[in-house]
Amino acid sequence: MMALILLLIAPSSEGAITCGTVISSIKPCLSYLQGSGGKPPQPCCDGCQSLVSAATTVPDKQAACTCLKNASQKININSQLAGSLPKSCGISLSFPISSTVDCTK
Repeated sequence: MMALILLLIAPSSEGAITCGTVISSIKPCLSYLQGSGGKPPQPCCDGCQSLVSAATTVPDKQAACTCLKNASQKININSQLAGSLPKSCGISLSFPISSTVDCTK
């Protein structure tokens, strides 16, 4: 789930994206994800695009996934908005945004 914004340290390996970077990238999305809909603000979409651009390796994607999944368990977000956020921002992903996604795959 693209839920976010709490500092949880994802397991990292050398060169992997940090949870701090992930949280910083998606922080502008928090109010949108806790709301009732509409269009995500441009800074949110810019942050999501930045995250997609930064997480290019499998370890980076796994670290970002774990960070977001852990953060989503700590804050109350609209899971439907989280799941549709990439599409709403014009971003194509090859995996779903969901609280049940397996970050190891």
